[in-house]
Amino acid sequence: MIGKRLCHAASIALCVAAGACPSWAGEVPVISRQISDFRIGSSQMQFGSLEFLGGLEMVSSRALFGSLSSIRFRQDQRHFVVVLDTGQWLTGSIERDVKGRLSGLSDVEITPMKNSAGRSFEGKGHMDAEGLAFDGDRILVSFEQDHRVDVYPDPGFAQSGAIGTLPILIPRKMLRDNRGIETITVAPASSPLKGGVVIVSERGLDRDGNRLAAILSGPLKGQFAVARDGSFDVTDGAFLPNGDLLLLERRFNMAEGIGMRLRRIKGADIRPGAVVDGELLLEGNFNSQIDNMEGIDTFQAADGTTHIILVSDDNHSILQRNLMLEFRLSDNVKQAASD
Repeated sequence: MIGKRLCHAASIALCVAAGACPSWAGEVPVISRQISDFRIGSSQMQFGSLEFLGGLEMVSSRALFGSLSSIRFRQDQRHFVVVLDTGQWLTGSIERDVKGRLSGLSDVEITPMKNSAGRSFEGKGHMDAEGLAFDGDRILVSFEQDHRVDVYPDPGFAQSGAIGTLPILIPRKMLRDNRGIETITVAPASSPLKGGVVIVSERGLDRDGNRLAAILSGPLKGQFAVARDGSFDVTDGAFLPNGDLLLLERRFNMAEGIGMRLRRIKGADIRPGAVVDGELLLEGNFNSQIDNMEGIDTFQAADGTTHIILVSDDNHSILQRNLMLEFRLSDNVKQAASD
C-alpha cells in the first residue's frame, strides 16, 4: 500500500511540474451489473410519479474510478460528463440492452482537472469538485473547501485550465469547508429564470436554518434559500423542461442510517428573497438500492417522457458502491413514494 501511494504521489508531482497528464489518466475499464429492483426484494416499479427503469452497479480495476459527484448528459442522451470530488473529469457513454434498460458504460476516460493556473492537484483541498453544469459553450464547476465556481471551455474542458470564475453571491464565511456548493445547474431559457445559473449549498445555513442558495445570472439574480427538513442535505439538482427544480438530498448518520430523497421545487417559486420548499417525489433507505447518492440529471427521451438519472459517490470505500439509477417521471401521478 505504501509503495502504491509513493508511486501515485510521484506521478502527481510530475503532472504538476510538467503540466502533463499522469500515467493513471486515460481510458478506464468498467464492469457493470444490472439492477432490476429499487426496493430490495420487491418487484414494485412505480413509486408515486416515478417509475423505476433499472440501474447499474459499477466497478473498475482503476483506483481513481469512483467518487462521482455530479453528472450531465449531452443532447444525444448517451454521452455524459462527470466530475469526481478528487479533482478529475470522467467522460463516457451509457449502453442499453434490447429492452432499453441501462446495461453498462463504454469509452470511459478519466482526466485530471486543472485550475486557472493550469495545475492539477491530488486530494480535495484545491479541487474538491461537487457540481457540474452545461451552459452554452462553457462548463461550470462548483468546488467546496476552496469555495468557488470555475468556468471551463466546452469543447476542450478536459485539456484546459479554468478560464474564469463566477461570483457566487453567498458569503464564503457562511459555507462550511466540506459542506459547500454541492449544486450548480442552469434553468431552461423558457423558464422565469431565463437560463439563469442556480447554486445551492449543502449545509451553508442562514439564521433560520435554511440552506443558502443563489441565482447567479439572469433577470432574477440574487440570493434565496431552500428549506431544510430533518437531517437531509442537498447533494445535487437539475431542472425539468418546464422550469421546476429537482433536488437530490442524502442522509447518513449512525442514528438514522443511510437515506436519500428527491424533491421538486416549483420554478415560479425560485426568486430572490424566497424560501422554497417542494413536493417529495421519492425517499429511500437501507431497504432500497441506494448508497451515498450525489448526482442527478434529467433529459427528455425520444418518446417525449422525462428521465431522471442518479449516481452515487463510493468515497473509494470497499463498503460503498458506485450506482447509476434511472427513473421515468409522470406528472399524471402525484402520490409521493416513501419507505
